[in-house]
Amino acid sequence: MLDYVGTVLITAVMVVAINAVVSSLPVTRPRRIAAALVVGLWVGLAAASANVGLFAGPVPYIGFFVFFPLVAVAALATFSPAWRAALIGLPTPLLIGLNATRVVGVLFLLLAATGRLSGPFPLSAGWGDIATGVLAVPALWLALRPSPNYALLAAWNTIGTLDLIGSVALGVMSAQGSPAQIFDVGAGSMAMQALPWAFVPSVLVPFYLIVHGILFVQLWQAARAGGGSHRFAASAA
Repeated sequence: MLDYVGTVLITAVMVVAINAVVSSLPVTRPRRIAAALVVGLWVGLAAASANVGLFAGPVPYIGFFVFFPLVAVAALATFSPAWRAALIGLPTPLLIGLNATRVVGVLFLLLAATGRLSGPFPLSAGWGDIATGVLAVPALWLALRPSPNYALLAAWNTIGTLDLIGSVALGVMSAQGSPAQIFDVGAGSMAMQALPWAFVPSVLVPFYLIVHGILFVQLWQAARAGGGSHRFAASAA
């Protein structure tokens, strides 16, 4: 039953979040279609890899799925001014609001309660995601104010980023057979190697890390503009 609920919620979050970002990219329609195709192929590759047990093998392939999208987007933003402008031009309130979906982190706590996750990983990932998701609501309100408080928004963005980084680290250190395993706590993070849970580290974690990265740049630019209150909310709308 928990796998069924997890499949529904995780799939819904992926569809809504990724679709919202891709459709909001200020680029030509062919480029949006190309972006959607690339993301779709990535999700399919993640699903196939988890389905054949690639994430459960001795080679930490799942780490590739976490870090490759970050490197790819960073390279795209570095070498393509058009895509860099498009990414930074994404609506700030949208990027903040999408983090509210991270309240589904309660699923980590439910997996821990049923013994399918154990150790510090599910507690950190679960409560960290819930806190980030809940705090996304006041963060969105701050972003839409005539005079946004950039310091508070940056603090929330930092919390959300550190939650993801900490969860990835604890997941690796709790994985049975991982060369970096430190916590020998039974199930550890084993559930994250199979569907639907494998979509979290292979798709959602890199997606939200990219979102946080874009937000850091947007906040830095808005703060540098100084008093550009309306421009911050308007350029993000």
